[in-house]
Amino acid sequence: MIHISRQIMLVTLLGLATLQGCWNPFAPTEGLLEGDISLSLTEQRSPEEVLQNFRYAYIYRDSLVYSDLFDTSFVFLYFDPEIGGVGGYDYWGRDTELRTTARLFRAFDHFTLIWNATIATDSLAVNKRSLTKTFDLTIGGEIFLSGNAVFDFISDPEGVWRISRWQDESFF
Repeated sequence: MIHISRQIMLVTLLGLATLQGCWNPFAPTEGLLEGDISLSLTEQRSPEEVLQNFRYAYIYRDSLVYSDLFDTSFVFLYFDPEIGGVGGYDYWGRDTELRTTARLFRAFDHFTLIWNATIATDSLAVNKRSLTKTFDLTIGGEIFLSGNAVFDFISDPEGVWRISRWQDESFF
């Protein structure tokens, strides 16, 4: 009887070791996807495809994908309630955006980003567009942001679109 229990225990331990071996501790932790929505990378042939890659980068915490979303001239504009005691707008460039977001991706395990309604879209020129989207962002299951994001996009000669300006209008 003891011999059979040892065999069962050995098989159970081997089974658990096999299952444990399937887990990759170096793979990024996935965020939550609503329903059966599959999320794949695009070639960024339109502003909408850029935003799909933006969502992908957040959900999969992928800094490399994120870095390819922004033009070298990129500017992030946001409201800082501390400026002058009454608040005002401040900004930063591409390098600061990438460093800040990389830190955010390392600090939290889960992100859920949902693009909601498109409020406005404008063609600024042949290779420039503006798009305003509403969004819901959950960070780590604890922090919830929503609001509007106003994006300006620019395409390069090969037809790849990138974000040149992002004005954050989050509701706190």
